[in-house]
Amino acid sequence: MRTTVGWQATSTGTTSERPSLEMLRRTTLERRDLRPDDLAIRVDYCGVCHTDLHAVRAHADLDVHDGTGGTPLVPGHEFTGVVTETGPEVTGFAVGDQVAVGNIVDSCGTCPMCRAGQENFCHAFPTLTYGGRDRHDESTTLGGYSREYVVRDRFAYALPAALDPAAAAPLLCAGVTVWEPLHALGVGPGTRVAVAGLGGLGHLAVRIAVALGADTSVISRSPDKLDDARRLGAGDLIVSTAPEQMADARARFDVVIDTISAPHDLAPYLRLVAMDGTLSHLGHLGPVTVETTDLLVGRKKLSSAGSGGRPATAAMLEFCAEHGVTADIELLPSAQVNEALDRLRRNDVRYRFVLDMSDLD
Repeated sequence: MRTTVGWQATSTGTTSERPSLEMLRRTTLERRDLRPDDLAIRVDYCGVCHTDLHAVRAHADLDVHDGTGGTPLVPGHEFTGVVTETGPEVTGFAVGDQVAVGNIVDSCGTCPMCRAGQENFCHAFPTLTYGGRDRHDESTTLGGYSREYVVRDRFAYALPAALDPAAAAPLLCAGVTVWEPLHALGVGPGTRVAVAGLGGLGHLAVRIAVALGADTSVISRSPDKLDDARRLGAGDLIVSTAPEQMADARARFDVVIDTISAPHDLAPYLRLVAMDGTLSHLGHLGPVTVETTDLLVGRKKLSSAGSGGRPATAAMLEFCAEHGVTADIELLPSAQVNEALDRLRRNDVRYRFVLDMSDLD
C-alpha cells in the first residue's frame, strides 16, 4: 500500500443540529498500489461541495447514534493535480501531465449506460470518488481532501492548459452537473434560459448558458445578486419573492435550471416555463410534489440530471477552456478545511471554496 496525508472525518459528537468547527482532522491515509491501468495523482486543488458537508454531517450523526463512526470518510470529489506515476498499461497519460478528476472513478463498463458514454447512470452504480466501493477489493474509496489519489486512467481527464487549475476544480462536479442538462436540452443561440439560485451550481450554469449563446436570466430571492448576475453575463434578475416580477416572467423561458439546494415548491418555477419547455431540477435531491396541471398547461416537462459521463466531462472541459469559463472561487489552504465547511453551512461563500493541498507536504 501507498501512504499519503489528508483530512478525515472525526468522531466528535457532532450532529447536523449541532455542527462542530473541527469536523475533519489531518491524518495519514492509505492508497492502493497501482494497478496496470492506474494513475497516481498529486492533488493540488480540491473543491468543497455541499455534498461534502452533507457527508460529514451524516458521518457525525452515525457516530452519535450508534457509537461506531461508520466507515472512514475523506471527502472531496472535484480536484486537479499532476500525474506522478502510471501503471504499465497506461498510454494516454504521462508523468507530469495536468489532470482533473470528478465524482466518478469507475463503472461496470458493460451496461447500456456505460456503452452509451453515460457512466454516471451505470446500472451497476458507478464507483464514487469517496464513500464508494472499489470494484476489485471492496474497499471504501477515500476522496480528494488529500495529497495523493490513485485512480483508473479512464476516469481522469486531461486538464486544458487554458484553464487555471484551482478555478477549474469545481468544473468536475458543479460544472458538469449543469453542463449535462444544458447540453442535453440543446441550449444555444435563441434559447431563453433562467437559472434559479446563484450559488456553486448556479453561477456556473449562468456562465455556461451565456457561453452557449443563450439569452440568460437569474432567479433569486435577493435583489442584491443583480450585480453578480450581470457580471456573470445574465441579462436580468427576477426576484422570486416579488410576485409582480414572477407574474411578468410567466411562460417566458424555454429552460429553467433549478439549482436551489433547499426543499422548495416547484410550482412558481414551472409557471415560468414556456410551452414545451423544461424545468431541470438539480439542486435538491429529494422528494418533490408537483400538480399535474402545472405540467399539463403548456406541455411542460420536469427533468433532472446528475454529474456526467466520460465523453460529456471531456467535452465540458474543452468547451470551458475555449470560452474561458471557470468557477468564482475562494482559495484556502487545506488546513482551513473546517472553516470552509462551517462557512459553507452558513452560505458564506461566493461561490466555491477550493482547498490548496500543498500545505500537506
